[in-house]
Amino acid sequence: MLVNVKCYKIFAIFILLSVSLSADEKDQIVTQLNNLNSLEFTFDQVVNEKTEKGSCLLEFPGKLKCDYFDNKKKELIINKKRLAITQKRYNKTYYYPISKSPFLNILYKDKLLEIVKSGEIELSDQIIKLVYLDNNEITVFFDKKTLDLKGWQIIDQYNNNINFSLNIIAKNDVFKKGTFKIPEMN
Repeated sequence: MLVNVKCYKIFAIFILLSVSLSADEKDQIVTQLNNLNSLEFTFDQVVNEKTEKGSCLLEFPGKLKCDYFDNKKKELIINKKRLAITQKRYNKTYYYPISKSPFLNILYKDKLLEIVKSGEIELSDQIIKLVYLDNNEITVFFDKKTLDLKGWQIIDQYNNNINFSLNIIAKNDVFKKGTFKIPEMN
């Protein structure tokens, strides 16, 4: 009986320590995100088993510009509520509303902070994984050592499974005026 009580106490201490560590890592990520205004990064995006690569500029709140390394010379620009995808090779631009897009969870710092604070945390040797359930499930990944954003996994409004991994090049750069300007409709 005495052995069972000791095992229970050790187990309880282990649980309390792991909850405390999780909360501490979340707090550190929140602090880092609060000090973040922009990111420049390269990415690998896998949508339904098709891989695309490119580079992006992200500015909080709600601005993203990505250039894809493909033969269509695709460019994606999100500026608050509008999304434009231009295929420069064909001089074609397509416009989409993003009001229901799970991308809004990443582009607005308050939504990203909510994911970090409310998400269920899973730790591994190198990655902090936060799973957040709202209208859609979103999983966000952070580097365990640097606490840098490493990517996310979502299902978009068209039921596409999107895995987005990134490698940060620079933080808190100031981008030129017009960087996130949506192209005019043809």
